[in-house]
Amino acid sequence: MKLASFNQSGFPALAIVQESVDGPKVLPVTSWAATEDMTCSVSMRDVLQDWTYWKGRFNELRSEAKPEHWLSAADIDIVAPVPNPGSLIGIGQNYADHASEPGIPRPSEPVIFAKHPSCVVGPGSGIILPDSSQEVDYGAELAIVIGQPAFHADDSEARDAIAGYTIMNDVTARDWQSRTSQWMAAKSFPSFGPMGPLMVTADELGCAENLRISLSVNGVPRQDSATSQMIFGVVDLVRHISSVWPLSPGDVILSGTPAGAGSTLQPATFLRAGDVVEVSIEGIGVLMNHVSTTGGSHRTRTSHTSNRSITSLQTGASLR
Repeated sequence: MKLASFNQSGFPALAIVQESVDGPKVLPVTSWAATEDMTCSVSMRDVLQDWTYWKGRFNELRSEAKPEHWLSAADIDIVAPVPNPGSLIGIGQNYADHASEPGIPRPSEPVIFAKHPSCVVGPGSGIILPDSSQEVDYGAELAIVIGQPAFHADDSEARDAIAGYTIMNDVTARDWQSRTSQWMAAKSFPSFGPMGPLMVTADELGCAENLRISLSVNGVPRQDSATSQMIFGVVDLVRHISSVWPLSPGDVILSGTPAGAGSTLQPATFLRAGDVVEVSIEGIGVLMNHVSTTGGSHRTRTSHTSNRSITSLQTGASLR
């Protein structure tokens, strides 16, 4: 199942995404209000808090829907599929091709760091370059969305805790990252967590073991790899993190970035205002964001960027 969040008068409403001959269509996900004979919109956070119920309900909603209930994807403003994650957890140095680059050690266990959840923005939004950094870098990542509590999980419990997957760009101020041994500040500036365009449920992608993942800047390829290159797979990551603290529905785990980050190129090449960054993951879609300065708008979406983001929902299954 493919799910997207969209802006409904300021509320991040959830919708089912389905392809059609007329282009992608979306079906808003609703629930009956408790005290009135009416329906109300629900968010991804609402759904993840009761994932066991909702993952079985989506097919029913789709089969019950009338044609007029489906909206054209081009007419909605999509936002990050999990716009307010409870925790945003990063994993460093988790691709074999990345760990083979000069100066990048191969870890013996997952390298865990945090990004502040406030850095999350959706597809088409601007990546804002802070005045205090001259070395803002990109990083294509498969993100794991948690839908069940997990604490000291075994492999089976860790697998069951995964609701689905989305795309993230782990934007990092490398000059800030080198200042201290802690990475959170470098990775948490506003807009440093682009996410989207949708979440694909785990029943479609399984353990995401061999998906092509790539990133381009202004159409020029920078990263091109596959999730089979991950040193620690998605189940390993959920199990390991849950051995330290409880994971909760709505938490998001970034699973690492492959070789080709700007800081590893010769010479190092960082993002500049006007750049267009696209992250593609097979079976999920394309996450596109423009780069701008602090003088620009935090939301640089136009009708073109919105349509570009939603069009990627249609092509996401054929990126390999």
